[in-house]
Amino acid sequence: MGLEMKQLLETMPQVGTVRWLGIRPVKREPLEQVDSVTADEQQGLVGDYFSGGANAKRQVTLIQQEHIEAVASILQRDEIDPSLLRRNIVVSGINLQALKDRKFQIGDVVLFATGNCPPCSRMEENLGPGGYNAMRSHGGITAYVVRGGEIKIGDSVKLHTES
Repeated sequence: MGLEMKQLLETMPQVGTVRWLGIRPVKREPLEQVDSVTADEQQGLVGDYFSGGANAKRQVTLIQQEHIEAVASILQRDEIDPSLLRRNIVVSGINLQALKDRKFQIGDVVLFATGNCPPCSRMEENLGPGGYNAMRSHGGITAYVVRGGEIKIGDSVKLHTES
């Protein structure tokens, strides 16, 4: 007999790693790369203009390094500067889509994944012709802060299993 769907959804032994962090102090300005950022339940990421307030669905945006590499390949580039993608956190080693509608941890911080983060028209500006379409289905996820704290480069990313 196979595993039940509930068991499949809860079986996630992979642990990812934070590879890059960025905040946008001012709307429409480039992201600033940082080594750490404070996640706050009320503000989202401290210093990021797009916090959305307490429990907003989009306090934090995340994208997988593996998807950035796929987009670079589609655009026939060796690499893409993560700041151009306008996401706060780049992770590797874990499937962010599997975290949708779930709590997950980055270090001691707990986030709740609220949905997909589709590309915006800025991708055409930032990545050139075809940038928007290259990012489709590779835009990452949105989340809000359940339990705040410090997020740092190198922190682990995993499914939150505590109640």
